[in-house]
Amino acid sequence: MSTPDLERWRLILGAPAQACTGPLGGADAERDAALDWLYGRDPDLAERGVRRGPGSPDDDRTAGDEPSRLTTVDWLDAVHRLFPKETIERLERDAVERYEILDVVTDPTVLARIEPDRTLLRAVLRTKHLMDPEVLALARRIVEAVVRELLERLATEIRQAFHGARSRRPSRLKNSRNFDFHRTIRANLAHYRPDERRLYIEEPRFVARTRRHVERWQLILLVDQSGSMVGSVIHSAVTAACLWGLPGLTTHLVAFDTSVVDLTSDVTDPVELLMKVQLGGGTNIARAVAYGAGLVDNPRRAIVAVVSDFFESGDPYRLVREVRRLVQQGTHVLGLAALDEDAEPAYDREVAQRLADVGAHVGAMTPGQLAEFVAERIGR
Repeated sequence: MSTPDLERWRLILGAPAQACTGPLGGADAERDAALDWLYGRDPDLAERGVRRGPGSPDDDRTAGDEPSRLTTVDWLDAVHRLFPKETIERLERDAVERYEILDVVTDPTVLARIEPDRTLLRAVLRTKHLMDPEVLALARRIVEAVVRELLERLATEIRQAFHGARSRRPSRLKNSRNFDFHRTIRANLAHYRPDERRLYIEEPRFVARTRRHVERWQLILLVDQSGSMVGSVIHSAVTAACLWGLPGLTTHLVAFDTSVVDLTSDVTDPVELLMKVQLGGGTNIARAVAYGAGLVDNPRRAIVAVVSDFFESGDPYRLVREVRRLVQQGTHVLGLAALDEDAEPAYDREVAQRLADVGAHVGAMTPGQLAEFVAERIGR
């Protein structure tokens, strides 16, 4: 077997294979050291009796000619130099989420080097209470960059739901966006010239558009700020900012754990809003729903969306009563186990079923799907 093949197998199999493949050299040795610095923390290795290489996080050798341990800054510099972009993103995500290497988001020298993404935003929101003012200022850069990207992408998707849908009614308004291709072809078949193989259009047809705005509605977003809901918290803040100021809609945003905090005054600045969120703690959903019910002006023109995993640490019987009361007065109640791009929920199915039984719509949505739901109700 050639030397490159042996080195490839050494990288795949790890340090235990080195006696058969020989040692790595150059960039491959650096890649191996960077991977071992991160994935060598896996407790399964010790259970399987795998011996760690020198310089690994739990290596207790401190003297001699062995390589010195990597710091987090050294490791980040190495992975950005040695791996492609997709691999870098995976390594950084695993460092933060799988191994909880918190200095990735609490060390100013690390924050200054790292590329903002959604994984890091979630990590910042989980650890910002540990940060001193200098680090918090750097962390805010991550929040601003990711929120800006989300706003740019979601604003079009969300607002499009409120710009009206094409109807089948004819229209006298000649606009290219409203051109009806099929009706135009049927209306002009008499003008087809077989010898030229052309259809001449003398009577173009257009369709009308429905209007979504009827009268003012309320959307009250009640967002669970427990640690497991961090992705939904981020998307709820951005969604509320995108919906703010749309004609015919008043938007409220309320965060809750065991207490309730009305963040509506910060909806136009989702960065500031997210920096105020305090993740963790218990979950009293019933108290939040009761607060949301108090915000309702016109029950039949209100949508209350509870974004939560429904693991109620308060009184589940009170929660069901509050939701039933809202439904009976004509309010649309959404129970969203996830409000993010993936819409993959993990939630207490028993509590969610009890809410569905009293009339709540329970499921998971992307921000665009929530906007479509709201626009459909407003346009009725």
